[in-house]
Amino acid sequence: MYRCDVCDKGVLSGRNVSHSKRRTNKKSFPNLHQVRVLVGGGVRRLRLCTKCLRVTKIA
Repeated sequence: MYRCDVCDKGVLSGRNVSHSKRRTNKKSFPNLHQVRVLVGGGVRRLRLCTKCLRVTKIA
């Protein structure tokens, strides 16, 4: 669900560590945007991360 359609970047998992060293799980989600792209003469809706948006210059 949270994946870039170009580079396949997804959710990262890690831990928050407090000052008292208690550990809780956390998730980091990629910054995704839905963009309409002209592909093969037709319009497709893709979910792209901001890095792929910048590199491919679609926006």
